[in-house]
Amino acid sequence: MKVPKRILTALISMLFVAAVMTGCGTSNVTLSEDKVNVVTTFYTLYDFAGRIGGDKVNVINLVPAGVEPHDWSPKSRDLNHMSKSQLFIYNGAGFEGWVGDFLGSLKKDSGLTVIEASKGIELLHAGHEDDHGHDEGKSNEKDDHGHEHDSDVDPHVWVSPKSALKMAENIKDGIVQADPANKAYYESNYETLKKQLTELDDKFSRTLSKTAKKEIVVSHQAFGYLARDYGLTLKPIMGLSPGAEPTAQDLKEINKFVRDHQVKYIFFEELVSDKLAKTLAKDAGIETLVLNPLEGLTQEQVNAGEHYVSVMENNLQNLLKALQ
Repeated sequence: MKVPKRILTALISMLFVAAVMTGCGTSNVTLSEDKVNVVTTFYTLYDFAGRIGGDKVNVINLVPAGVEPHDWSPKSRDLNHMSKSQLFIYNGAGFEGWVGDFLGSLKKDSGLTVIEASKGIELLHAGHEDDHGHDEGKSNEKDDHGHEHDSDVDPHVWVSPKSALKMAENIKDGIVQADPANKAYYESNYETLKKQLTELDDKFSRTLSKTAKKEIVVSHQAFGYLARDYGLTLKPIMGLSPGAEPTAQDLKEINKFVRDHQVKYIFFEELVSDKLAKTLAKDAGIETLVLNPLEGLTQEQVNAGEHYVSVMENNLQNLLKALQ
């Protein structure tokens, strides 16, 4: 049964109030009394905020390691952390469906700085893209907070290093807004990250422009911005959500795409089941490779010290292997 929006809003508002009153906290995560508390909604934002904020911020990532964030929603302890922090950073573009209700529950004098990391990036819309991921039309709507909402928008902006550069700038601006006294420190850290992302963007542009092939098959439609920015042709098995099941006709078209373009690999992701990708690859007599959409890292990757740049470097190597 579909819950009416007004009831859902009321329920989230009640959770928000209850969270503040009980003061409960996320396991192994606490708010700091002497640092700027920053809450992020998924891994890439957490990585950028931590690297820009350095030792002057306490960054809390809402989605735990190994958890796929598409259908994640906050519990009362998460709402408590958000409401008591100085800065809340979310992706926007419809990625976090629950954010609008949370923002609507905030009081005007809450003191919470809110940053939409995807702001300023030209968005892609499903159903309005050509084979290269180029947008052919869009019709955005904005809520009372000026945030865009569109059921067919592709929210996976961060998967392209070119877009990640803009997101890092937005995050830096938010941290400076929350703690202007340490602006020079944050600006310096940001310039270091910006240099790394610029070099990554250049490497993607330079190497992918030289590949013999341009066509890739991926597990779900998380790589549209990567395709748009670096001249690739994308064929996703599933839609914008990794849980969206393909139809028989979809599978038939994917098999034809593989044959027509002599695709050698089908890409899968660590945080979602690889069963369908491996089945399709086996039927087509080809292999599989990882292409990480950086929605989150596994615990093993966290323990190994992986981060956005290192994972994207691995993605590039796998793309080059597949596009030989």
